[in-house]
Amino acid sequence: MSISVQALDGIHGRSVVGMRVGLEKHEDGVWSVVAKAKTDGTGGIGAWDTQHLTRGLYRIVFDSDYYFVGLGLSAPYPEINVLFRIRDDLDAYRIQVLISPYSYSIFCGSQD
Repeated sequence: MSISVQALDGIHGRSVVGMRVGLEKHEDGVWSVVAKAKTDGTGGIGAWDTQHLTRGLYRIVFDSDYYFVGLGLSAPYPEINVLFRIRDDLDAYRIQVLISPYSYSIFCGSQD
């Protein structure tokens, strides 16, 4: 089981470096934090501890507010949530976001 994450800045045409990102799992009506990290120099996160992930509903929360405030900008959306379901222990996911202050685009796919 693996999850690959990447954030790209659509205004400046570069990777989003230092964005706070959380991985959460939904169980019994509550979201619980599984892992937290910041994007690296490529806008990615390669250090998720995914050894303990089981089947279920997950979400990745990108803290866009933190990123834009650091640039001296503001956005009407404080975070980006990407929901996905793990169906099998062998699943591998690639999740990318392309952000700007007034819009974002998400790609969520499996890596086969």
